[in-house]
Amino acid sequence: YMGSDSVKPFLNFDNKWVILLVLTSNKGSQDFQRLELDGEALYERVLKESSQWGSEDQLMYVVGATHPESFKDIRSIIPNHFLLVPGIGAQGGDLAAVAEWGMNDYCGLLVNSSRGIIYAGNDGKFDEAARNAAQKLQTQMSDHLHKRFSI
Repeated sequence: YMGSDSVKPFLNFDNKWVILLVLTSNKGSQDFQRLELDGEALYERVLKESSQWGSEDQLMYVVGATHPESFKDIRSIIPNHFLLVPGIGAQGGDLAAVAEWGMNDYCGLLVNSSRGIIYAGNDGKFDEAARNAAQKLQTQMSDHLHKRFSI
């Protein structure tokens, strides 16, 4: 993790976001991000400290989809910030759980699926498979938005 001296200068740019890595989807997130410091995980400390550096319109956080149980605690710390959520698809992240625990009153999620889309097919029609995988994810997310916001 980098400190405030690496982040604060970029908060001076209008209409720009600083995206901070908080909790990754890989198993290695246990190595540091979940280390306990004075009764809280390192990623929780990073959220608490860094959210004081700028506003919810300036800071976005990367939170891996394979940790949906953590979204409730994360949202208690940063209820209104956007979350960039990788790990849906190939890494096994559960979109329904992420939507349930991670959505806020404005949605607040930018869900990413890279390998689940670009490697959806392994034949000559990979483009169709990728398109279908992307459309399936979009439809699933749309369903969660409709359920949450009655739109």
